[in-house]
Amino acid sequence: MAGAGYKQWTTGAVLTSTDMNTYVGDQVVMSFADSSARSSAVSSPSEGMVSYLLDTNAIEVYTGAAWAGIGDITEVAAGTNIDVTSGTGPVPSVALAIDAEVNFADQLATRPEMKDYAETINAIGGTGGGTQDIDLTAGNVVTATVDTSTNTFTFSNPSATGKSCSFTLVLTNGGSQTVVWPGAVDWPAATAPTLTASGVDVLTFFTLDAGTIWYGFAAGLAMG
Repeated sequence: MAGAGYKQWTTGAVLTSTDMNTYVGDQVVMSFADSSARSSAVSSPSEGMVSYLLDTNAIEVYTGAAWAGIGDITEVAAGTNIDVTSGTGPVPSVALAIDAEVNFADQLATRPEMKDYAETINAIGGTGGGTQDIDLTAGNVVTATVDTSTNTFTFSNPSATGKSCSFTLVLTNGGSQTVVWPGAVDWPAATAPTLTASGVDVLTFFTLDAGTIWYGFAAGLAMG
């Protein structure tokens, strides 16, 4: 019977018909022209028997109830970013459907073609005076309103050295209070722009060395 295991004969041992049928006949990969030829030759298969069908080039194993393809996927369920058209084997139809967050964990996405994309906005709201951190992991487009008192900005979590990291800051009423920028910001001519007391300024920053130097530019002042 199939599944009898392995037997090693010693020199001079007798190979009986039972041994031949059990350890050889039932446990080799039997080759047949098709499933009909197999059924005629093996009318009562035992669980674990393996056969090869010449017409379909398929290797099948007897499960105890039926012949089944080895490695067939019997069922696939839909999950995060996976849509299933047909969830049954032997070849289920599945498709990648990006319908949830995909975290690349700082790995490359090489040669993508982008269309109709958006960027996450880190909406800070009122800064409330004091120190206000701009965390790059929260979004690369930042909105904030300067109010109350002196506001000191800090920038955190840029990309590692050797990678370009940038963000856009849409700042409302920046000139209404004193704004202190990080010492790492390098402005054109070493001079920070004069911000609008009542209106919107758009500022851009980028770094190539994990924030050791942030290059800062006024993309638009007194925008509205």
